[in-house]
Amino acid sequence: MDTVIIIPARYESSRFPGKPLHNIAGKTLIRRVWEKCAKAVDERNVYVATDNVKIQEHCHNNGIRTIMTSSRFLTGSDRVACAYGKIKTRYDIVINVQGDEPLISPSDITKIICAFNYNDGYDVFCGMCNGGINEWNNKNVIKIAVDGYDNLLYASRSKIPMSKNGEFNGCMKQVCIYGFTPRMLEKIFGANRKTPLEGIEDIEILRVIERGYDVKMVKVSDGSVGVDTIDDANYVEKLIQGEL
Repeated sequence: MDTVIIIPARYESSRFPGKPLHNIAGKTLIRRVWEKCAKAVDERNVYVATDNVKIQEHCHNNGIRTIMTSSRFLTGSDRVACAYGKIKTRYDIVINVQGDEPLISPSDITKIICAFNYNDGYDVFCGMCNGGINEWNNKNVIKIAVDGYDNLLYASRSKIPMSKNGEFNGCMKQVCIYGFTPRMLEKIFGANRKTPLEGIEDIEILRVIERGYDVKMVKVSDGSVGVDTIDDANYVEKLIQGEL
């Protein structure tokens, strides 16, 4: 199936301004994410969607295709929906790889793509992996609950699941690789309006289930670390340099 990967990249992050251009062990964050994506599909089918000229210029200087979008978008998936509409080529699958996942595995991206082949009736897929107690306690980490068929039930920054005694009994966390059919991407994220729970939690995948559609979660490897803060960036740099 013909696949395009679009990486949303916003410069004015509230928690980490300038994050996409932050240098991690000799390469910018956005370049590291792009390189992983370019190993999963042909690099000509990988785009960065941004509203910032600095990011656009950096990508141009590094041979990375970019699509300029408005600064008004509420989430990365809203930006991806807009960017996809500007691409002349039509694809069967649109993959949104968040621009803050520098350790993401190309094989995990491939897993999301392949999931479309053996899950008839699904239009939205998302990665998940095991989380530990530190991630369970971290509000920047999105925890998820799924049913027995790996359909998403809920996603939260809170400690889920939690026993009535407040104990940790394991958790699953979201890995920000989203797969959409173009039809569903445009239907859910084309209007750029958050749903109530999405707005409270600030978790965009909730918009899909709040609108009444299924999200199939796909188990991927446990090594991905999202960069939400400068501390996360420093931690990832140490991992890359073999200091941890």
